[in-house]
Formats: sequence, C-alpha cells, structure tokens
Amino acid sequence: MPINIPKEMPAREILEKEKIFVMDEERAITQDIRPLNILILNLMPEKQKTEVHLLRLLGNTPLQVNVSFLHMETHESKNVSKSHLDQFYTTYSDVKDKYFDGMIITGAPIEHLQFEDVNYWEELKKIMEWTKTRVTSVMHICWGAQAALFYHYGIDKFKLSEKVFGIFPHQISDRTIKLVRGFDDHFPAPHSRYTSVHEDEILAHPELTLLSSGDAGPFIITSKDGKNIMITGHLEYETTTLNEEYQRDLEKGITIAPPENYFPNDDPSEKPVNSWRSHSHLLFSNWLNYYVYQQTPFDWK
Repeated sequence: MPINIPKEMPAREILEKEKIFVMDEERAITQDIRPLNILILNLMPEKQKTEVHLLRLLGNTPLQVNVSFLHMETHESKNVSKSHLDQFYTTYSDVKDKYFDGMIITGAPIEHLQFEDVNYWEELKKIMEWTKTRVTSVMHICWGAQAALFYHYGIDKFKLSEKVFGIFPHQISDRTIKLVRGFDDHFPAPHSRYTSVHEDEILAHPELTLLSSGDAGPFIITSKDGKNIMITGHLEYETTTLNEEYQRDLEKGITIAPPENYFPNDDPSEKPVNSWRSHSHLLFSNWLNYYVYQQTPFDWK
C-alpha cells in the first residue's frame, strides 16, 4: 500500500524510481479506508535525505500511510531552504490540537551538548509531553532516542572515548516481543554517535525493556506499554550514508577512522555493501503493524 505525501515533494521522484508506491492527496481522498497518520519530527540537518530514508521504509508495508513533517519553531535550519520548510513542513503550534497514530523523532548532530543547552530543548520537551496523549506510539532514533530516555525515564547519556562509527553486530534478548518478530538472532546495524547510555540503567528501569544490544551498546529499547520505541543507531541509513558522513568529516579536517565493518577489506576506496536493509524494513513494518495499526483507535474522537 502507498504512502501519501504532497505531489510536489522532491522525495516523490526518487521513491517512484525505486517502484515504491506513492500516492498524492487527490487520489487518497477517493479511497474509502482509514489511513494511518504519521508525524515525523525531522531534526537532521540534511532534511531531504532523511525524508527519503524514512519514506522508503514507511512505504514498504500493506498499510496506507499519510505522512506529515514537523520542524522546530525555535530553531533555524541552515541546510534546507525556507521554501521547502514552508511548503512541506508544519510546526507544533499547527498540530498540537490533532491526534496522530504514530510519530518518528529523528536524531540530530548535537550530542556534544547537554540536553538543557540545546536551543530547542524546551520546545522538544513540550512535544514529547504532548505525545503522551496525542500519539499512539513514537519511534525515537539516535539522539532522539537519548532525548526520550532522558525526558521520559531519567536516563542520561554519557560521552564515549571515541565515536561509535560503522556497522556493528547485535543480538536479540527477547524474540517474543513483536517489534523484533522475524529478526535474525544476530544482525548488523549502522551507528554514528559520540555518546551512549548505560545498559544497567535500562535493565533496572521498571518501565523499559532492552530488546537488543551489541558491541555498540544498547540498541533497541522499548517501553513496556509500547508507547515509546528507542533506537540508538540508524537502521534507516542508506548504503552510502556512513561514507558521506566520513567524507564530510575529513573535509572539515576532523581526525576520524573509517567506519568499522563497512568498506570491503576496510578499504575506503571500495564500494560499501548494505548488510542491514532487511532488518530496517522489518523494524518499520513491525512497528507500523503491531504498535500503531493494531493499537490506534479507529476514531480518535
């Protein structure tokens, strides 16, 4: 089934070339079904790339999904045009009286800051509080996951001695949980971050379940009521994303090692191979099916 996005959105052309079923509003309103309404708070600087990453995964399910994008009112984005934001994004003030079946809060390259020092932290707190009564289930990614663990459960992040950067193996701790249904016992996933959270704090928290961890630390964490899903890595990344980040850092003069377990023979001149794609699609389809579609009310009113 399709994802429903604005007809003029640049991501549409990319997704259609990949044969992903995309529908515009004109066609969607003729269908007598109840689509899922998903809100994406996009905190990443290169917003159009993140749009494609997430829409690709949301579009690979048997459910019709209406997708809306949210940006922060208290932060000025420097890597995307104002016209793009004006045309395709909305703000919290515009959606605060609405209900959404699911929401995604992305990562952001601001790990070096304490949460309270982030210039939009107060607005983000307001949004996370709002999700408690207005959203059925929220998926938080990377820094977004750390922000959720801190705000909702009082678990703070800590700085790593060096960046976790590359493709790392993970294990499933409880495969009876529906979010990881169909996952292999061991599976790879991308990570790109300078901070982490303590595994023992997650295990000790009565409201949380640690579903997966590995060499990169805790990876998939869920609240026991399914309201919040925290993913500390980037299963949504494309094959080339880590290389783009690596080249970007080199151009900035940052001393950084190549992503681990990413390039064949650990040679940055070779083309990387995607080893995590199937689990990316499984994660998003399981979330949409079990945590959103099967839990959300047909009529929020």
